[in-house]
Amino acid sequence: MTRPKYIFCTGGVVSSVGKGVTAAAIGRILKARGLKVAIQKLDPYLNVDPGTMSPYQHGEVFVTSDGAETDLDLGHYERFTSEDLNRTCNVTAGQVYGHVIDKERRGDYLGGTIQVVPHITNEIKRRVILVGEESGADVIIVEVGGTVGDIEGLPFLEAIRQMRMSLRRKDTLYVHVTYLPYIGATGELKTKPTQHSVRELRGIGIQPHVIIARTDHRVNREVLDKIALFCDVDEEAVIPLVTTDLLYDVPLVLEDAGLGDYIVDRLKLPATTPDLERWRAMIAQMRSAEKPLKIGIIGKYVELHDAYMSVKEAAFHAATALDHRIDIRWIHSGDLEKNKDHGLRDLDGIIIPGGFGYRGVEGKIVAARYARENDIPCLGLCLGMQVLSIEFARNVVGLEDANSSEFESPGKHNIIDLMPDQRGITDLGGTMRLGLYPCHLVSGTIAANAYAEREVIEERHRHRFEFNNTYRTAFEENGAVFSGLSPDGRLVEIVEIKDHPFMLGCQFHPEFLSRPNEPHPLFKAFIEAAIDRCSVRTTETMQT
Repeated sequence: MTRPKYIFCTGGVVSSVGKGVTAAAIGRILKARGLKVAIQKLDPYLNVDPGTMSPYQHGEVFVTSDGAETDLDLGHYERFTSEDLNRTCNVTAGQVYGHVIDKERRGDYLGGTIQVVPHITNEIKRRVILVGEESGADVIIVEVGGTVGDIEGLPFLEAIRQMRMSLRRKDTLYVHVTYLPYIGATGELKTKPTQHSVRELRGIGIQPHVIIARTDHRVNREVLDKIALFCDVDEEAVIPLVTTDLLYDVPLVLEDAGLGDYIVDRLKLPATTPDLERWRAMIAQMRSAEKPLKIGIIGKYVELHDAYMSVKEAAFHAATALDHRIDIRWIHSGDLEKNKDHGLRDLDGIIIPGGFGYRGVEGKIVAARYARENDIPCLGLCLGMQVLSIEFARNVVGLEDANSSEFESPGKHNIIDLMPDQRGITDLGGTMRLGLYPCHLVSGTIAANAYAEREVIEERHRHRFEFNNTYRTAFEENGAVFSGLSPDGRLVEIVEIKDHPFMLGCQFHPEFLSRPNEPHPLFKAFIEAAIDRCSVRTTETMQT
């Protein structure tokens, strides 16, 4: 294929209806047909990126290999398609307006009046086209954040409308994901909100070719035909998407409903037979996993699971690959500061994920100490690695006032400190160590065994503070092992504890590279250790 095709995904009625998963699933469907795909998220908010946004506002920040801080939907895209995306794949209104204003300030527009149309819409279109040029993909899937009717989203909708005019019409397809509310009193699914949403979209100038009808209830043919009639969409292009117990089943649901064949026909793509057998086998294995495994995730945003989306999914990938059904226990780190157990004794493994700020850190330190003293497998991610180090310094090395300069500066014993080139930086956004960096592994360690004794690995980072090398010798003398280091040996990437089933912290975020059909090695090693603990606990329970 010489020129890429474009699929534009919009949403209506309510937000969080599943556009991101739908776009990711379409990517998997097309990739199963031998096509190269890339997926882009257009976010209408004025933030430059989600890097400085609260998880309560935005969920997790997903980091690409080239160091872009992006929307969590890019995590779905990568996990479903197994394609590494880059910074061109997440565009915000803040980036677009900032770029246009910078050009105006430089005089690039030669004194012209700068307007939303054409200047902002042209910049949006340029960034959409850029994905195709840089990725070389056959199909570009573009998700527009928010819902139809949001005032901030209008320039983005206008831009994708214009795309149909600048490209051949057979090269563009519009998918609208909408919600079917259920009225319990009458036992009916109502199509009127969908009709209004499509009417709003058509008023902007976009006629959807496909409607994905999201619902929690079974949809009968009459409802689908009604949507097709009143929204002027082919009957076979109205696809019901009933809430499923397994996210990764969505590509199969859409494929079995005929969406893949419809897209191929509409966009004149090669009509190859989709190869989804391994994906189906993976789904079957995920559903058949029955042996329970209790894993605690210790964080300060646990009431919002989206804040730890990639961590949760990575643990799920590893557990189901090892035929275990994961039972995640969400434990608020603030509660551990009040109750030093809070159910930790019942866990088979503990994950301490990343984060920023001091709130809840002491509770994470409580969890780390409990895991270390009670031989509970523990995996620390980014800040979690730093927490493991602070706890070890306080309670093993004997530095009772050990801390991080992020929380206490100046401190007497800052085990975690700023990198030299980070001192004096005032802007928070995009100034950390971000993206893919190499790490040299020490042979014979837990980390090296997890990675099958590879000498060098590459993992994605998102952090500003590092392990303070002043304390390396004291740590090693007390049983710590620095099993992963930067190529020049200056930066600690992985620290683990001797004589413990699995006590390991990594400065990077392995969860970003975990895939449902290829669990991350560190998560797999951690889950294997948790399974061993579960087996021992089960045996002890039976004996008593």
